[in-house]
Amino acid sequence: MPQIILGPRQYAPKIDGSVRGKAYNFLAKLADDDTLPGLHIEPIVRAIDPRVRTGRVDDFWRAVLFKVQGHEQEAIYVYLGVWPHDAAADFAMKARLKVNPVNGIAELLLADAPVIPTTPDDTSVTDDTAPTEPLLIRLGLTLDALVEDLGLDTEVAELALECAEAEDVIELASLVSSWQGVALIDLSAGRSIEAVRETLAISEEEKPAHTEDPDTELAAALHHPAARLQFAFIEDNEELRRAIEDADFAAWRVFLHPEQRKYAERSWKGSFRLSGGAGTGKTVVLLHRARNLARKNPEARIVLTTYNKTLADALLRDLKTLDPTLTIADKLGDVGVFVRGVDAAVRSVLQSGSPSLETAVEGVLGSRTSQIGKMTDRNAWRDAIASDGSKLPADLKSRAFFQSEYELVVLPHRVRTLAEYAKVRRAGRGVPLDRNARAAVWSVINAYRLNAAIHGSADFAEAAAIAAEVLNESGDRPADHVLVDEGQDLSPTHWQFLRALTDEGPDDLFIAEDSHQRIYGNRVVLGRYGIRIVGRSQRLRLNYRTTAQNLRYAVSVLTGTEFIDLEEGVEDTDDYRSARVGPVPRLLPAANLAEELEVAADVVGAWLTALKDGEGPETIGILVRTEQAGEQLVRALDERQLPARFVSDKTVPSGKPVVMTMHRAKGMEFARVLIFGVDSSALPAPFALRNVSASDKADILQREKSLLYVAATRARDELVILWAGDPSELLPAHAASSGSA
Repeated sequence: MPQIILGPRQYAPKIDGSVRGKAYNFLAKLADDDTLPGLHIEPIVRAIDPRVRTGRVDDFWRAVLFKVQGHEQEAIYVYLGVWPHDAAADFAMKARLKVNPVNGIAELLLADAPVIPTTPDDTSVTDDTAPTEPLLIRLGLTLDALVEDLGLDTEVAELALECAEAEDVIELASLVSSWQGVALIDLSAGRSIEAVRETLAISEEEKPAHTEDPDTELAAALHHPAARLQFAFIEDNEELRRAIEDADFAAWRVFLHPEQRKYAERSWKGSFRLSGGAGTGKTVVLLHRARNLARKNPEARIVLTTYNKTLADALLRDLKTLDPTLTIADKLGDVGVFVRGVDAAVRSVLQSGSPSLETAVEGVLGSRTSQIGKMTDRNAWRDAIASDGSKLPADLKSRAFFQSEYELVVLPHRVRTLAEYAKVRRAGRGVPLDRNARAAVWSVINAYRLNAAIHGSADFAEAAAIAAEVLNESGDRPADHVLVDEGQDLSPTHWQFLRALTDEGPDDLFIAEDSHQRIYGNRVVLGRYGIRIVGRSQRLRLNYRTTAQNLRYAVSVLTGTEFIDLEEGVEDTDDYRSARVGPVPRLLPAANLAEELEVAADVVGAWLTALKDGEGPETIGILVRTEQAGEQLVRALDERQLPARFVSDKTVPSGKPVVMTMHRAKGMEFARVLIFGVDSSALPAPFALRNVSASDKADILQREKSLLYVAATRARDELVILWAGDPSELLPAHAASSGSA
């Protein structure tokens, strides 16, 4: 059967739904049998490329395709779109599919068309006020290197060498073919030609293979990882339908960056960690990897999980959009992809009726009832400290200290008695405890456990530890592959549970995380919990969502803070880069709350007026530190005839600007974002720092910084930060003091 490939369609006219449906029917028939006479697959006389064809979609519309057919292989049809009859013939006359002679990447060219399209308002990417020496020249790059070593088009390379700064190069990158655009973005970030070649899977040893059969050579070039930024191989009719009828599907779910494709498709000898900043596509990689594993082995049991239910629901929704034909498992251990939050997966083990449950509870908590049917009250630590903490030093009388000590030391090491606690190593804990202090701490822990035993409850960390013990005691391994998103927010016992879900081996755990986005829980080192990733860890650095200006500001929030990843390595922000440009973030101080509310209303009102066709009010996100601040802001906007909606979960209704807390915004994105109330009294949140030790305070401040970073990276295009009175200490000093950007 012929292979259908979706090629770049930037030249094709927009078509309505009825024509898209006809285009799908045409391609479905073509994929089934390209000899059907009703398709009218016809060559174009005197066309530049003899492979070009047109096909009959209906009486008015014609498809433009290339037919590639080497020796002893099925025909490949590269589909470019549909045009009115005469326009299709005119376009086909000029279109050419070729192999880049330097790097072996398939490219679409158009005779007599400029490589860089121009508009009446933008005839040049250069700036009259640019420095004497442009950016790429300052970085030591030459025309020969760009053209002869990398394979860039000469016109593109010449224009790139005229760009004054990174933003100019990124703007140029948005106008050229995908792989050349990616190369330019990487080069503007200071990466070498060799590093860019590696990113794009251009091998020095594997020059384009020139054969006596040009079609065979072209077929290989279409498979090149960088070519697949623009050429998508369609595997079945359902995927074809979605790619043709849903433009958004084709935009990000079919096309992958070569690095993303490598991590989505490659097999690993053991556990693998993929890190990356906000917007770099880690979740997209996970979704494609889940799909690829399921297709490779239809009998595989795959767990796709993350730290909470709302993000898990989003994963499930996107997975079904990516491939509705995938088998979605209803129960842990069933064939297919089981998508749940990690605590829901824990509950499924605890509720499975395993005979190992009683032994597991005793192994984690000591001698007590095995009943753990409900969650421990959120005030249980406060009550335990009040009742049994009289001998504690003042700086240890805090819920933050006990929760950290319990989750990082006591539970992972299965400490059940004071004698065990007196001997256990407390690696990574900043508060030293002598024997007397350990006894005082254990007295509170024991009170906490006794109270939970009376009520037949367990907290989330205890439940995960017990579930891990159930699996280890029984030997049951209900998964073949475990895929984890937002790994930086999971606790040690979550990791012990995830490790227990599957045997060690090829492709057992695949973990996506970003230490800069850790806004829950404590720092964790995977090697301490049986997850070995030495030599199997990589980082994504190209941001697809956030503009270069917004990304630069968000990263500046992290300046001066050392972030440690899941392998105990320092996580830096060097070489972060964006594929998009936009306006500089605006930082707006106000004298008091009343003025701040007026400024917020002015910003939101202006954004509503500026909405373009296809943009709804819900593309405006307003982020706050607390629910109370959000509800107050909604009332103030409503009083000014700007109705907004406070959203307490990830479900964003249409029709109004969305107000949500910074925590709730994790995993979301908006075209425009206003971060409201970033003043010294709100961020860091005073309640988070009350009665905490010095080491816990440092970690909480880091999480508050990460929260601001997460909030800033929710903005695709415009970012505004607003405060009243004194700005937060977490704002970059130069920006906060100037009040502008």
